[in-house]
Amino acid sequence: MKKLEDFVRPSQRSLFHQLKKRYFGSTVACSGKFLLVKGQAPVLLVAHLDTVHREAVKTICLSEDGNILMSPQGIGGDDRCGVYALVKLYEQASEKPWLLFTCDEETGAGGAKAFVKMYMDKKLPQGLGNIKCIIELDRRGKRDAVYYDCGNEDFEQYISSKGFETADGTFSDISLIAPAMEVAAVNLSAGYYFAHTQHEYINRSHLEMVLGKVGEIIRDASEGDFPRYEYIEQIYGYGALRAVPKKYAGLYEILLDCYYPEELEEYREAYGDEILMALYRYAFGVPYNIKQENSGKGSGAHEFDWKGSEISQTAFADDSHDGTGQTGHRGQLSESAGTESEIDAMVPAVSI
Repeated sequence: MKKLEDFVRPSQRSLFHQLKKRYFGSTVACSGKFLLVKGQAPVLLVAHLDTVHREAVKTICLSEDGNILMSPQGIGGDDRCGVYALVKLYEQASEKPWLLFTCDEETGAGGAKAFVKMYMDKKLPQGLGNIKCIIELDRRGKRDAVYYDCGNEDFEQYISSKGFETADGTFSDISLIAPAMEVAAVNLSAGYYFAHTQHEYINRSHLEMVLGKVGEIIRDASEGDFPRYEYIEQIYGYGALRAVPKKYAGLYEILLDCYYPEELEEYREAYGDEILMALYRYAFGVPYNIKQENSGKGSGAHEFDWKGSEISQTAFADDSHDGTGQTGHRGQLSESAGTESEIDAMVPAVSI
């Protein structure tokens, strides 16, 4: 398989076995679910092997210059363009990226779900723990970048610096994989248009342009100073809020029943996310335990048992208070929250 045309003809099953043979000795295969190819660069590239079209591609129609591909059976650029891209990027990279080929994305993401389960069960290579970002190639067009519920602004700025433009989307495999691995992810354009229709076509030059940009990302990630971009879940429905790190997301939503969003944002701006722990104790009189259960978490799942005394004391030193025991808080303080002076030491005043 060398040309793009070689990737659009096979069935999902046939393509799976061809890729398994191609990367023999470097793979973890879950038959009918996913194929993971081990790499060295701390980037995981993702594409899915299935298409929505019922018929195999028999006839490929080309434009006069050979740049546009279509088929009466449906060309299947979604996502054979992505599969082709992963293979080419692996070939071209001096430091090889990790590759993940999934099955059945179009019918419920069965392959991604199987990958997540094995990841959480710690049955996949430990090297996945070094991944610094996840790039999926499963989006129409040539410049789109879709982050779904990942709200890491630094990562978005980095991807935008490569010429991509943030767009909206509903779901792809990284919607499951990124939060499980706790690594920021983006779904980039792969040069196909009118997906899920018989009129779907592939623009070869658009796909090759994206390949060049992703190749740059792989080279960047291979440098020692490239950061690990954390998966930060975006919370919706409360206006323009700063993204909340995953381990604090549940706590943040609880506190929205007690505080106005503007209050929480000003606290976070002034003292960082750990202030949320103190705000919970202030409101409810007991420490909040952050638990990351294995269900829905990555293989690095762990448990934190936070105590009020563990919050950085620099957040509370020498801050003024109005002496009323109120800071714009919407609920009632628990009697077990401590004396007014103890509360003063726990939560500084914020003016909205």
